[in-house]
Amino acid sequence: MIPGKHSIAIAASILALSATAASAADVELNVVSWGGAYTRSQLNAYQKPYMAEHPEVQLNSVDYSGGLAEVRAQSEAGNVTWDLVDTLLADAITGCDEGLFMPIDVDTDLDPAPDGTPASEDFLEGTLLSECFIPQIIYSTAFAYRTDAFQNGEQPSTMADVFDLEKFPGKRTLQKSPINNLEWALIADGVPVDEVYDVLDTPEGKDRAFAKLDSIKGDVIWWTEGAVPAQLLADGEVVFGTGYNGRLFAAIEEEGQPLAMIWDGQAMDIDGWAIPADGSNIEEVKKFLRFATDTQRLADQAKWISYGPARKSSLPLVDKHAELGIDMGPHMPTRYADQGFLIDFEWWADNKDAMNERFNSWLARS
Repeated sequence: MIPGKHSIAIAASILALSATAASAADVELNVVSWGGAYTRSQLNAYQKPYMAEHPEVQLNSVDYSGGLAEVRAQSEAGNVTWDLVDTLLADAITGCDEGLFMPIDVDTDLDPAPDGTPASEDFLEGTLLSECFIPQIIYSTAFAYRTDAFQNGEQPSTMADVFDLEKFPGKRTLQKSPINNLEWALIADGVPVDEVYDVLDTPEGKDRAFAKLDSIKGDVIWWTEGAVPAQLLADGEVVFGTGYNGRLFAAIEEEGQPLAMIWDGQAMDIDGWAIPADGSNIEEVKKFLRFATDTQRLADQAKWISYGPARKSSLPLVDKHAELGIDMGPHMPTRYADQGFLIDFEWWADNKDAMNERFNSWLARS
């Protein structure tokens, strides 16, 4: 589930440069992604330029709502029609284990950085966590706050401030999930970001996290849909809200809402590409994948949406927003990576069921 792209019905739209180009295409590839502003950023950075260079290829854009259900169904039916899928790392790992996605040789199948650095060394550390997954963007779930909410003029900047009801009174909105909330509670309680999972891995750490959440529980409005927090902030119903950084960027820069970001403690996640196994256009898909994940193309996507490119060599090339004309560098989660943490997928795979049960029981208590 990528921020800014949720609850989108499955749809397909044929993308061709012209009717003539479409009729001349020798190969059609179905590229699956999340729709909305995110897919638009991919169309502008990857698909349209690729079709301009390769008129023999027609790229069909297919929207989905995430997960592995459709990929499994196609595989079980022996009719794999999706050629390339934009997916979360966690789903890519599961799909790889199940044989739904095929392994990709990063240094053979992808271009090196412009200075010759192999692709395997150019992607940000901690992002190449599955042989079936090619990182594309780094996004984060972070806090924003209303800049007009606090009469004393002092503005919050840390996770401790988010949990300080006396200094910064008002309602907060948090996602109805233990993921991220437990980490943030520990950070607010003084745990360094690089020690969060070590602490959370102990019974005392789990107790400490829930105790800290108790301190703000009565002032929390819980959300389950990604569009909700930005709306609650815009309406003034809350003074702090967690949200996907892309949606918060849109509220701040596109809608002009009186909001500001808190990058301290941001929870970073990875999104990227996976190739369904048993597809019929593997070599053509790999050609497009090589193009779409090169240094310049990943930097180009950041002209359209506030997600950080996953390659180190792309970061210095991040330029202005294609429509707003503002510098996108300050809006990249990767710029503030040292203030946040990468979600530990292995820890959550081992603890998710137990933490969900405890979190739901905790919520039910008055």
